[in-house]
Amino acid sequence: MRVTVHRKAHFNAAHRLFRKDWDDERNLEVFGKCSNPNYHGHNYELIVSVTGEPDPETGFVMDLKILKDLINSEVEEPFDHKNLNIEVPEFKELNPTAENIAVVIWNKLRKKINKSHELEVTLYETPRNFVTYKGD
Repeated sequence: MRVTVHRKAHFNAAHRLFRKDWDDERNLEVFGKCSNPNYHGHNYELIVSVTGEPDPETGFVMDLKILKDLINSEVEEPFDHKNLNIEVPEFKELNPTAENIAVVIWNKLRKKINKSHELEVTLYETPRNFVTYKGD
């Protein structure tokens, strides 16, 4: 029997989508208003899903308090109320698109979660725009 547990989290962050090797006109053409040189922000919603066999002693796939604490230390503390481009080392050279943010979060959490468990990250940049990454 395999079961999936989910934990929701939230963080606010600013970013700018752009390529340093392009001029402002080309960045505007490709990334639109998200390339604003003065940055813009989002209220990100995150869902972290862990799938595995429930432990026969506890009944847990993963203790959700542990998952909550991991999300807090690996995502919320380093990302919340930050300018991702400037203040988060992973995005110094990586364009902080929703896709790249989800992959960075997955990689940070993957190191801390039992390898026998599947991990999926769903990141909502807006209520209608979201991405999912499973490590593929």
